[in-house]
Amino acid sequence: MKTENQTFGAEFVLLGLFQYGQMNKILFVVITVIFSVALMGNIILIHLMRLDTLLHTPMYFLLSQLSFIDMVYISTTVPKMATNFLSNSKTITFLGCEIQTFLFLTLDGTEALLLGFMSYDRYVAICHPLHYPVLMSKTICLSMVTCAWASSSINALIHTLYVFQLPFCRSRIVNHFFCEVPSLLPLVCQDTSQYEYTVLFSGIIILLLPFIAILASYARVLIGVYQMSSGKGQTKAISTCSSHLIVASLFYGTTLSIYTRPHSLHYPEEDKVVVVFYSIITPLLNPFIYSVRNKEVMGAMRRVLGKWIFVQK
Repeated sequence: MKTENQTFGAEFVLLGLFQYGQMNKILFVVITVIFSVALMGNIILIHLMRLDTLLHTPMYFLLSQLSFIDMVYISTTVPKMATNFLSNSKTITFLGCEIQTFLFLTLDGTEALLLGFMSYDRYVAICHPLHYPVLMSKTICLSMVTCAWASSSINALIHTLYVFQLPFCRSRIVNHFFCEVPSLLPLVCQDTSQYEYTVLFSGIIILLLPFIAILASYARVLIGVYQMSSGKGQTKAISTCSSHLIVASLFYGTTLSIYTRPHSLHYPEEDKVVVVFYSIITPLLNPFIYSVRNKEVMGAMRRVLGKWIFVQK
């Protein structure tokens, strides 16, 4: 039988990112600006890849999926966090917390797998260019994206349903700025050590294995790059791969530190800072890293702007 504190009418209290009342208005402005820039950057990148036919390639199809994920990703947590800066009531309903947890786990896992598939794309393009049209066909790309979304959704659903049927017998104060599994486990009044092994296993499959695949792919790519006779080809390959490595290192490094540790080794104040990197900073940086450091994207932007200016005239 479920206890009273597990009903949908119950609420959680989110302590937020920082607990400095006098800075709440400043933090609200800062977070709102970051959210707006991240949202617009990803929207522009998606429309750019849709409008410019030269970007209708497997690499940019996967990148458009990444931008879409980042848009929803940051929209899942930041609006609630921002409003809490100006609100005396920092509560979130049981159902709202459950939905937020499910969405965040789904998007987190999908991005982790998608980054792995993107590294495979670069590996094939640089090391096996003649086989690229076959190995990265439209069907294969769609299968990759479908696999990432489906497996992450199933994983998120299992974890969400399990965690929210546990008895939350202690304080309902969540020392975090959104509902995330590691921040909810300390509120459970029964031993969760066995379940934490499940979280660790999921982290290894969805986070660590793709990261290892990325490192292996780019190690092979670097070998292939240095065997190239074309200096221009080397520069282009290194520029593309370095952008991806920056994103991957930031994302996987921070997520692994959160999801591969038992909750007894978690320190809420440190964890919140770490989570900011993969939940806010990464969605903010992605559109700039993949555009400013990418000549093809910058070229597409000039072409689209040129057409727009021509039409206006």
